[in-house]
Amino acid sequence: MQRLFRLTSILQIVFLFVPLVAVGQVSVIGELSQDRDARPGDRYEGTITVRNDTDVPQDAKVYQTDYLFRFDGTNDYGTPPPSHSRSNAEWVTFNPSFLTIPPQATMTINYTVNVPVGNPLVGTYWSMLMVEGVPKTSPESSSPQKKDEMGIMQTIRYGIQVATTIAQTGQKKVNFIDAKLVTPERGKRVLQIDIENTGELGMRPEVYVELFDQQGVSRGKYPGTRYRMYPGTSVRQSIDLSVVKAGTYKALVVVDAGGEDIFGAQYTLQF
Repeated sequence: MQRLFRLTSILQIVFLFVPLVAVGQVSVIGELSQDRDARPGDRYEGTITVRNDTDVPQDAKVYQTDYLFRFDGTNDYGTPPPSHSRSNAEWVTFNPSFLTIPPQATMTINYTVNVPVGNPLVGTYWSMLMVEGVPKTSPESSSPQKKDEMGIMQTIRYGIQVATTIAQTGQKKVNFIDAKLVTPERGKRVLQIDIENTGELGMRPEVYVELFDQQGVSRGKYPGTRYRMYPGTSVRQSIDLSVVKAGTYKALVVVDAGGEDIFGAQYTLQF
């Protein structure tokens, strides 16, 4: 496989911790990523809605982390933030940090982002607000109970990405780290492509591979997944080619980040 060229130019994330029958306590309503464009000196606000899905009062705590991820599945939550140069955690304030939500009710977490002035800011900055249910067996609970009164409990943590892009700044760039054919199971054939955001802007690009036979005739486009990619992060695309007939192909991998920001790499595949 060979890389040939480049074309021109806040997951849902739900983390489950099961220390001990799985009982949902609280849930976050709406998008788990909130993105805004702003300028240095701007101030803007946002909200997060939390719902109690049970028939008894439930507690939840709110705290900040950073968030970095790589194509190999590793994640870094950088507690306490800021832990990297593109964290906006210090710009974000929120209230409350602890909620007691009545049965079958909702409550709102309000946050404010104050974009600083004085330092040159370019591109996208982000962090996370974590909303975590507090088990009634926890010392943090507003009405703690003994474990033997509660039985088994599951704690659910939601991560809400709060991203700020400095308006009219930054560039989009990508690097194709690696590409290879894998067979995760019998009868399956997958093109696995690792892509890194080496630019200054966050993006959620369209990714696809177009196959050409030895006569240069297109044999179809096969879509990937539109993953969110922040600067310095990377993702793994797994594109299913199981229906493609055996042969030798040129594979054009395209990352379309919108407008003129389209990037490509070409590989030779044989199967």
